[in-house]
Amino acid sequence: MNTKTHTLAKSSTLRALSVHGLRFAYDDRAVLDGLDFRAARGELVGLVGPNGTGKTTLLKLLSGVLRASAGSIEIFGQETGRMPTSERARLISVVPQDPRTPMGLTAFDLVLLGRNPHLGLMQWEGRGDAEIALHSMELTGTADLAQRRFENLSGGEKQRVLIALALAQQAPVMLLDEPTSNLDIAHQPAVMELLCDLRSEAEGAVVVAMHDLTLAAQFCDRIVIIHRGRNFAEGSPEAVLTEANIEVVYGTKVRVMSHPDTGTPVVVGARTSGAAPLRDSD
Repeated sequence: MNTKTHTLAKSSTLRALSVHGLRFAYDDRAVLDGLDFRAARGELVGLVGPNGTGKTTLLKLLSGVLRASAGSIEIFGQETGRMPTSERARLISVVPQDPRTPMGLTAFDLVLLGRNPHLGLMQWEGRGDAEIALHSMELTGTADLAQRRFENLSGGEKQRVLIALALAQQAPVMLLDEPTSNLDIAHQPAVMELLCDLRSEAEGAVVVAMHDLTLAAQFCDRIVIIHRGRNFAEGSPEAVLTEANIEVVYGTKVRVMSHPDTGTPVVVGARTSGAAPLRDSD
């Protein structure tokens, strides 16, 4: 981690990430309308809600890709709107859902780009940067892909390499948009467990936009449901992922049960009234 960033994270007693009254619209369509949001140091926060509710837009605003029409965003008490791009890149790393990446790069070369925010003008990556990039690939199980061209990888392999790229950036706040969407059932929990470890080690925060409510409940410390541009509910998975909340936000009935191993909420679709009941012999 960059020394300046490390000192900031260590010395600050403030929230890692704080959003107040955030507003944003595409043309005349309001997406976020006065959203408040926070992420404490050492916290993994899940953002959930239906498609089009503003999860991806929120991540783009947090990372500086988009600019809010109103409201404020603070990282460790510093207003991001006044930060140089290079400084913000040392504090926030991003794993987008559909990134545009340069063609012809090997997976390792792409991950090494994560070291750019820590380099000076006209400075090239050194041995230490290469070691950090390789270690990031080892953590995500992608070291064996290092010399393969990124565009030739499968969807799941690309996703894990992109997470390695964010890890190589060594920023205390990490934002991820659907990081498990292209992963199989074996790699989904592995990636989420890795994110749990990272948010503790970096003394920062990890914010993940997700569709899988059960997976979010299993790994996230806190869940924020975004609905109609605002935070509809937030708190522990048990407090937030209720049948009533999900019906209001998603417009569908579900059953919420306890995971047999962890006790966390498991969300399953409720049987429709038109479904034929199972007989005892089925």
